[in-house]
Amino acid sequence: MRKKLLMIAMLIGLIVFLSGCSQINEPITPESEGIWNSYFVYPLSWLIQYFANLFNENYGLAIILVTVIIRTALLPLNIKQLKSTKAMQDIQPELKELQQKYSSKDANTQQKLQQETMALFQKHGVNPLAGCLPIFVQMPILLAIYHAIMRTEEIGHHTFLWFPLDEKDLILPFIAGITTFLQQKLMMAGSAGANNPQMTVMLYMMPIMITVFAFMFPSALALYWIIGNLFMIAQTIFIRKPMMRDTNTGGDKK
Repeated sequence: MRKKLLMIAMLIGLIVFLSGCSQINEPITPESEGIWNSYFVYPLSWLIQYFANLFNENYGLAIILVTVIIRTALLPLNIKQLKSTKAMQDIQPELKELQQKYSSKDANTQQKLQQETMALFQKHGVNPLAGCLPIFVQMPILLAIYHAIMRTEEIGHHTFLWFPLDEKDLILPFIAGITTFLQQKLMMAGSAGANNPQMTVMLYMMPIMITVFAFMFPSALALYWIIGNLFMIAQTIFIRKPMMRDTNTGGDKK
């Protein structure tokens, strides 16, 4: 669990670093140089402008469509991560038995514990790092769409629903925070860390952080966060929960 929290902290730090130090104030154009701009940020900026032009300069709708497209494209990675997480949950009883068997802090005992733990992973075809890889693959893409929204100048001249996309809003940050909380709450429901105090802290800290950030950034970015959260909520309801239920049913039959 500590490793998960450390990974989350590292990802938050990476977001803060890249958002603050990676040309975030420079407009993105076809002339923007560098691998990051040319192959990550500009293609997404172009896609946002393409959909906006397709729907009569509706940049809010364009952001929604591009967010859904990106999240859908990343869905196979999310499913892979879910399968890896479930596989780790399935072997937790056996892991606990090993930990109890080799509870001594003696160096030889701990070495034996590591050996049998690795043998258990191999027996069930579980890779403890497999659940982390999809996250690190997704991060550049999600950061790129963040940059695309922040650095596409055309977005700043338009309004969506009741809010100008380039200005801060008083309502969207709370919606972003609430949807973040719901998304995390659904993810935790029935999981192994549901009763973990550290995860409970993250359950409340992340929505607060997103709400604060949403007050600091233009509404276009808050809109992106909200749509992303809604997509993840739908993914949890229609993919994650049935997957976990089917696996549990299969395990009961055994």
